Amino acid sequence: MSGGCACCSCLLCNTFLCFTLAFFMFCYILTSDEPKFRVTDASLTQFNFTNTDNSTLNYNLALNITIRNSNKKIGIYYRRIQVIANYRKKTFAMMNLTSAPFYQGHKNTTTLHAVLEGQQLVVFGESDISQFNSDTAASIYSIDLQLALQVRARYFSFKTAEYPSSKIDCKLQVPLSDNETSPSGFNVTRCWNVHILTDHGD
Repeated sequence: MSGGCACCSCLLCNTFLCFTLAFFMFCYILTSDEPKFRVTDASLTQFNFTNTDNSTLNYNLALNITIRNSNKKIGIYYRRIQVIANYRKKTFAMMNLTSAPFYQGHKNTTTLHAVLEGQQLVVFGESDISQFNSDTAASIYSIDLQLALQVRARYFSFKTAEYPSSKIDCKLQVPLSDNETSPSGFNVTRCWNVHILTDHGD
């Protein structure tokens, strides 16, 4: 009987220790630094709008994106990264990066490359068309980029469950380039609304 009680006490103690360890790991992850996202280069080699009955936007947008994980003990699994490009609050391109899934270790910087190319039917109002003409004259366009992520975190051998999908915003001023090899003149832009480790609410 005493042996059974000792075994139960040992089991309860081990269970308590496991829950305590998991709790502290969870708290550590929640108070960790968010990764930093930057668009280091962006260029448009095509951005033409045809204002007819079938209004079409033809585009070719090239992007270089860097992700910096500055945490000392936390790694991040990027299960999916979806790039969404908007102009005048109209989505004109969307793609999943083929580089995902991948694991980013602690104190690590990862560079991603994406090319969004094609055509999309869009509905522009008069103010949208007026702004597009102004941007075309200046050869620079305001592109609102979103990165939709699905991630997990890793602390030593402990892995979290997959976090709810999170969207990161990058407001870009993208110049029109004559070709893909010429300097784009793009200014490195830091993305914001990064809450993939510390806040998972809406």
